[in-house]
Amino acid sequence: MKYTQHNLDKIERIAEETGYVIRYERGTFQSGYCILQDKKVIVINKFFQTEGRINTLIDLMPQLDINFDALTQESQHMYEEVMSVGSSK
Repeated sequence: MKYTQHNLDKIERIAEETGYVIRYERGTFQSGYCILQDKKVIVINKFFQTEGRINTLIDLMPQLDINFDALTQESQHMYEEVMSVGSSK
């Protein structure tokens, strides 16, 4: 997978279609992100470049409550790609 803004947008769309809000904020995150499960908010270090943001979201995807059937066809395809990349790390 290429680390482009377009791919980042597609990955963000997966989370957003299942009700998550992604915010890029400044903070002292040990891992570069924070998940507020009850509010479905993902906070990612805003100083990450595109590659870091994509890698963080790929790492997070298995932890999120994703309803595959609720995703658009394009997002389903991207989700499968993200999960295959995440499992090969």
